[in-house]
Amino acid sequence: MSVLHIAVLLPLIFALIIPFVYRFYKRIHLGWFVLPIPVVLFIYFLSYISTTMSGNTVMQKANWMPHFGMNFNLYVDGLGLLFSLLITGIGSLVVLYSISYLSRQEQLGNFYVYLLLFMGAMLGVVLSDNIIILYLFWELTSFSSFLLISFWRSKQASIYGAQKSMLVTVFGGLSLLGGLILLSIAGGSTSIQTLIQNVSDIQTSPFFILSMVFVLIGAMTKSAQFPFYVWLPDAMEAPTPVSAYLHSATMVKAGLYLVARMTPIYAVSQGWIWTVTAVGLITLFWASLNATKQQDLKGILAFSTVSQLGMIMSMLGIGAVSYHFEGSESQIYIAAFTAAVFHLINHATFKGALFMITGAIDHTTGTRDVKKLGGLLTIMPISFTITIITSLSMAGVPPFNGFLSKEKFLESMIDVTQANIFSLDTLGLLIPIIAIVGSIFTFVYSVRFIGQIFLGSHKVDALPKKAHEASLLMLVSPAILAILVIVFGFFPSLLTGSLIEPAVDAISHSSGTTAEIHMFHGFTPAFLSTLGIYIVGIVLIVTFAYWVKLLQQHPTKLTINYWYDKFGAVTPGYSGKFTDAYVTGFTRNNLVIIFASLVVISIVTLIVTPFSIDLKDVSAIRPFELIIVVLIITAASMIIFAKSRLFSIIMASAVGYAVAIFFIFFGAPDLALTQFVVESISTALFLLCFYHLPNLNRHKETREFKVVNVIIAVSTGIIVTILGLIAYGNRHYASIAAFYKEHVYDLAHGTNMVNVILVDFRGTDTLFESAVLGIAGLGVYTMIKLRTNTTKQDKGGKNVEQTEK
Repeated sequence: MSVLHIAVLLPLIFALIIPFVYRFYKRIHLGWFVLPIPVVLFIYFLSYISTTMSGNTVMQKANWMPHFGMNFNLYVDGLGLLFSLLITGIGSLVVLYSISYLSRQEQLGNFYVYLLLFMGAMLGVVLSDNIIILYLFWELTSFSSFLLISFWRSKQASIYGAQKSMLVTVFGGLSLLGGLILLSIAGGSTSIQTLIQNVSDIQTSPFFILSMVFVLIGAMTKSAQFPFYVWLPDAMEAPTPVSAYLHSATMVKAGLYLVARMTPIYAVSQGWIWTVTAVGLITLFWASLNATKQQDLKGILAFSTVSQLGMIMSMLGIGAVSYHFEGSESQIYIAAFTAAVFHLINHATFKGALFMITGAIDHTTGTRDVKKLGGLLTIMPISFTITIITSLSMAGVPPFNGFLSKEKFLESMIDVTQANIFSLDTLGLLIPIIAIVGSIFTFVYSVRFIGQIFLGSHKVDALPKKAHEASLLMLVSPAILAILVIVFGFFPSLLTGSLIEPAVDAISHSSGTTAEIHMFHGFTPAFLSTLGIYIVGIVLIVTFAYWVKLLQQHPTKLTINYWYDKFGAVTPGYSGKFTDAYVTGFTRNNLVIIFASLVVISIVTLIVTPFSIDLKDVSAIRPFELIIVVLIITAASMIIFAKSRLFSIIMASAVGYAVAIFFIFFGAPDLALTQFVVESISTALFLLCFYHLPNLNRHKETREFKVVNVIIAVSTGIIVTILGLIAYGNRHYASIAAFYKEHVYDLAHGTNMVNVILVDFRGTDTLFESAVLGIAGLGVYTMIKLRTNTTKQDKGGKNVEQTEK
């Protein structure tokens, strides 16, 4: 295993160590122990810049499950390195910020474990060359982000936001898994770089379009594109360090990374170009429009993040046009990749700082409601300075870095209308129009963000706390990002050769890209469009009170959130009512549904696909076997009429012991011994558990109740018997038993065949069975340790809330 592998796994390793540090050493804030991890990783990844600048890449391989095509191979090129630096660089600043934001009374051990899990998962996503490993890390980002969003689990809004993010992103993850599997089948490999080399085979495969659709769904759910953006605003209930890290610089950009990484494979399709571009522009327009009417500072930043992600997504779509041209004409559209990569960096700087300043304002004033804020300019001058720099950068105002990438964005949107393919020169005329309109609303909410907080009158009585400037430690991280906003604005050449050009080469699958970024390119259509954006934006700001009323009258039933709550959420919508209809808490009802479904599905299958029952090879039934069968039937029947749990347990054990005797007669003493041990332990455990339960009290059973039970029981028994006979009489392949007998010694080096089968030949089954037992054990332990509220009555008959362990 290489140093690169250790670097990716380092956050995950420390996630295991942090709980012990937190438990035994609490003299200083836990964040100081965590901070060196992203800092060291950031410095380590900086060492790769010279490699990628020279056009070279690094591949480090580690075999894991080569037979399944699952090797832990890591690949560093310009694109992977860019994201790695964002993950570790912004991660370092977020950890530093969290030291002052989160008090030592918080559950810091949990917070930093979740944060490190997420950091390691993101590094795995952007550096994995194996698509299956990429998917595993992809799902780990969803899991760890769920834990981070629900960190304040006492708040219902946090639980709701975490649940929504999990449902949407996991749905996208399953779609991505399907797309990656189809892609690996079409390309004959699980290596991304090999798939890119086999792109001609993939593009002629019948799975090409379907895999593309599934991959796009996965990417767009993670990057909160329309209509999957609904999870991101609710995820803002997470602590501000989480919002600054996940929702501005890292997690939401995983989808952008995936689109960029898969562009060399799918760019040949006009469906890819139009879908990525159109979805990005719609997201830009819709989210920027909604950001203008938000009343919560985090709500404004949430929708602004969605709009900026849409902007970058659209540039990746336009850049894919370059694959259909050559030479200088191709470079015109590759410039869209340059704009996308540059804005990716810029967005991480100004949006990360804005989230941190929002957290500082919330921390010092006690509110994020814009109706209660205002007039903080003289009270929080440092926060104001950082906000005006980063907000104007987000608005695309010079001389900040956001202006440069916004100009490149508009230039790309206008240039694509010259392409004479895929109707871009006709229908594509809508592209710059939507881009400009979306940019106008971006300007509006960015400028208003400054005014709503710092300008106007100071509403002392409306604030929960007396406003004051945030601590210096809390301001260090956003100040660093604000400085980068200025530096990258005046000196973009610091990024072009070192980060932007290598990343663009990786996306465009070319070499020698030249990124030209200047503050002024002349009176170009893009520059004139920018002037128009400023003029119209200022007019809309002045007249805001008049036209915003139209947005606020938007019918609730026409929102995606409304339909999510009705169909997507567990409660209290339609899905919740449907679930409550059959999940009644009555075990008998659940069993009826399960067994009835088994019977119906089996009968339909037997009718549609008839099977024959061949009993010619069935051995003769011996008399002692009939005796055991009679014992089993008798014991099972007596359970039905038992009046006590003790007698029921004894009869159930008798059935198990009788089956074990069958194993002895059939020449399987190991199985018989295992069955005897399991039955003995199970019986003891049942007796121990049921001893603490009240006496068995059978409810009144109607005739219909009994008839249904009989029908279900008899039909299930008949169906299972028929299925067993069909399986016995329709063996199309030779039994694997001969293979086990032949190779138990030479391949597995064992002497006990049963043990070898369980541990070696079927080791994966045993592994997952053990995992299930482990998860069940954790569940039991959690329930034991969980504090539950029980309502009791005092002598006066009043309800008293009592906390018990």
